[in-house]
Amino acid sequence: MKVTFLGQSGFLIKTAGKTLLFDPFISANELNNMDTLDIACDYVLLTHGHQDHVLDAEEIAKKNEATIISNYEIVSWYGEKGIKGHPLNHGGAWNFDFGKVKYVNAVHSSVLPDGTYGGNPGGFVISNEEGCFYHAGDTALTMDMKLLPLTVPKLDFAILPIGDNFTMGYKDAVIAAEFIECDKIIACHYDTFGYIEVDHEAAKQAFSKRQKELIFLEIGVETEF
Repeated sequence: MKVTFLGQSGFLIKTAGKTLLFDPFISANELNNMDTLDIACDYVLLTHGHQDHVLDAEEIAKKNEATIISNYEIVSWYGEKGIKGHPLNHGGAWNFDFGKVKYVNAVHSSVLPDGTYGGNPGGFVISNEEGCFYHAGDTALTMDMKLLPLTVPKLDFAILPIGDNFTMGYKDAVIAAEFIECDKIIACHYDTFGYIEVDHEAAKQAFSKRQKELIFLEIGVETEF
């Protein structure tokens, strides 16, 4: 799997011959100088409806004729804009042409940019012949994370928010890594604005003390996992 960090919680992940785009917040992110016109994808996966996760979803999905995968409310909202989608709800899974997607719980809030109810926030577990990973979306630490090792294949890596204030901070994310039984964690939802600035070295040391690896990816650089 090839992973490119797009800033905030946005990722491009190439797997099984398809490209998956997660939570695109690109054009308004001052840390990101990428052009949304350069983003090519087959699917757009949205964890919830907040603007810092869906800002560029409509433009990119329409340009690529991509399918949006999210909860029922978000998929319906984009459906009214002429964008095709596949709705999921918590605990549900579906086999796509790139692998299996399971929509799992997240403890957060969700409203779409125009004030429309965004349904319940969630995270995604993606599994196929290349491996298995978890994008947690925006979430607090929750005991529901302990269900993942019981219900999905062993995780090769996980994407967890660490910025605190609006999500769990890195100290809770270390516990989350233990709950999901995953040793390789990619950081997200940090540094984009003042509330969520993080001491990178302190965060990495907190993970290292628990025999976990916290990875800060450079925006726009593709890395293989």
